[in-house]
Amino acid sequence: MIVVTGATGQLGHLVIKALLKKVPASGIVAAVRNVDKAKDLAALGVQVRFADYNQPASWDAALKGADKVLLISSSEIGQRAKQHKAVIDAAKKAGVKLLAYTSVLRADTSPLGLAAEHRETEAYIRASGVPFVLLRHGWYTENYTAGIPGALAHGAVYGCAGNGRISSAARADYAEADVAVIAADGQSGKVYELAGDSAYTLAELAAEISRQSGKDIGYVNLLEAEYKNVLIKVGLPEPVADLLSDSDTGVSKGGLFDDSHQLSKLIGRPTTPLAVAVKVAM
Repeated sequence: MIVVTGATGQLGHLVIKALLKKVPASGIVAAVRNVDKAKDLAALGVQVRFADYNQPASWDAALKGADKVLLISSSEIGQRAKQHKAVIDAAKKAGVKLLAYTSVLRADTSPLGLAAEHRETEAYIRASGVPFVLLRHGWYTENYTAGIPGALAHGAVYGCAGNGRISSAARADYAEADVAVIAADGQSGKVYELAGDSAYTLAELAAEISRQSGKDIGYVNLLEAEYKNVLIKVGLPEPVADLLSDSDTGVSKGGLFDDSHQLSKLIGRPTTPLAVAVKVAM
């Protein structure tokens, strides 16, 4: 039995759908905080179980009978490590044969501030003694294409990434790779650095938006503090603005560039090109 945490989230939902192509629904458990949001998964025959990252005791029942667990990292910045530890402890107690964790690209050396909680989680997993595989995700292209309406409205893409190159891929690409690993044998101890086949700068992203929209969209490179203030002014909470601006600075240091093509090798096809992702978001 394979348990997927955060199964109603953006990545989790895609993972379940991809997993259904490889594993019978009866062998899949969707661990979710809101059972009502998982009605579509239950209708497909997937077993839905309640589990809350903030309620450690809930994970014992959620992981009962689990052979493998895909621990999709929590979205609550600052709380992730503590939340992940609850799942890891329950996985150890349940005798899980493989724990797969969605970390961040090159977590051990990443200049991104958000990598700290991933490093802490990875260390806890290693110390737990539970057989594991690390799925280190690069950036989702949707992280940037979600801002296309704003770029069109303001005539520019804003950031502080300089000329840093971003090897992103579509969220669905990562979901397929996660499934390829969790559904396979012989994965214990492996570490995958997952990223898109091609890389681009934010200036090149702006140029692609211009090409497809017919509007003149440029890239405005700011200092990190300036970009953070822009994000706050458009309504983002300060912690989110801090995360995004810090991540852009990490991009300028090469933190989201990778040319190993491990992702496309796992899914057996090229990753989704930037032009396609932009077209979908337009």
